[in-house]
Amino acid sequence: METIASPLSALDVIYSRRSVRAYTPDTVPESTVRGLIDAAVQAPTTLGAQSWSFVVVQDPRRLARLSDLTKVQFMQQMATDPALYLAVRSNTGEDLVTRFSDPGFDVFYGATTLIVICTRGTRSFGTADCWLAAENLMLAASALGLGSCCIGAAAGALNSAEMRLELAIPAVVTAVAPIVVGVPAQPTPPIDRREPDIIAWK
Repeated sequence: METIASPLSALDVIYSRRSVRAYTPDTVPESTVRGLIDAAVQAPTTLGAQSWSFVVVQDPRRLARLSDLTKVQFMQQMATDPALYLAVRSNTGEDLVTRFSDPGFDVFYGATTLIVICTRGTRSFGTADCWLAAENLMLAASALGLGSCCIGAAAGALNSAEMRLELAIPAVVTAVAPIVVGVPAQPTPPIDRREPDIIAWK
């Protein structure tokens, strides 16, 4: 008799999710992208505002232009912000300074789909709501066997006049959480986590 595998529990997905930095060239179907966005908007939102908007980029040429612009802007930002430069050099597992200087480096790691979670308007907690939705989206991707990775450095490029015009992003919308999604090219090992720093328990 055929054995039916048990579905993953929420904790299974939380503990198995990885930030994937190598993807196959397979395209994520539109129906799957819509399903991930549907999962994202199940996240809690401040006062029920649901002020999210989404931008999906799958065109390879646009992804390449956005990657190039992200590298230029991020290198400029590090050149003028010593704290950011030191944080990048000391806290990341890869040498982003060298990689972002490489014309051939793709900040999206070969992923064919970029889903950008944006906030509409100037609500006080709009950014927080986007990050809550982002975690839902990444967990849903993991549950479907897909990889994901938040590419925070791309937010500045997405909010530039150039990309706003190209992607038709309205002035009242701000890109917050750019997330690539795709088929992992290889398994991603777990990263050791520090013990939680609980400063009070009364």
